[in-house]
Amino acid sequence: MSSRNVLYKWSIDDKPVKVDKWDGTALKNSLDDSAKKVLVDKMGFIESHHLMDGRLIICTIAVAFAMFALVWDYLKPFPLSRPILIICVLAYFILMAILTVYTSYREKGIFLVALDKDAAGVDPDNVWTVSSYLKKYDDIYHLIIDYKDGKKRGLRTANFKHSVAKFFDDNGVLSYEIYENELKLLINSLMSEKKDK
Repeated sequence: MSSRNVLYKWSIDDKPVKVDKWDGTALKNSLDDSAKKVLVDKMGFIESHHLMDGRLIICTIAVAFAMFALVWDYLKPFPLSRPILIICVLAYFILMAILTVYTSYREKGIFLVALDKDAAGVDPDNVWTVSSYLKKYDDIYHLIIDYKDGKKRGLRTANFKHSVAKFFDDNGVLSYEIYENELKLLINSLMSEKKDK
């Protein structure tokens, strides 16, 4: 079933998710996981791991510098290994700074990049990017969905912000129906814009 022809309807039939309602990180993660499940499992989009791959490449290079310093220091003990150790330590901290910039300005709270593949395989993939944030000691959950048409028609964005109390009951159980309805409004609005153009 192609996303070009249909405005999706879905339901989640899994057992309820229960979290500590005072733990902001757990609340945000459960909402993020639910959004990911809807887009990937229910709508059939394919998850892209390019953002995570970038982070893994930076971390792998940093660990390689640390391991090289360890081996070099073992083969040529400290006084001889001093210049190499200095280079490796500096390289490690520079890479950690690059990683911080990457996660802050490139990932920016993105927890899912999903590809909507063209059924015929002719057109480029449509890209759905989903990000969220929940500030510390705040109850307002922000969800942002960016949609980029593979045919280069530009980027469209839809978002909502609601108190987490709207999605969780007093026991910390996530109400899928309410959360799904909010996601439907965002996704269907982006698909309607796409259909109109």
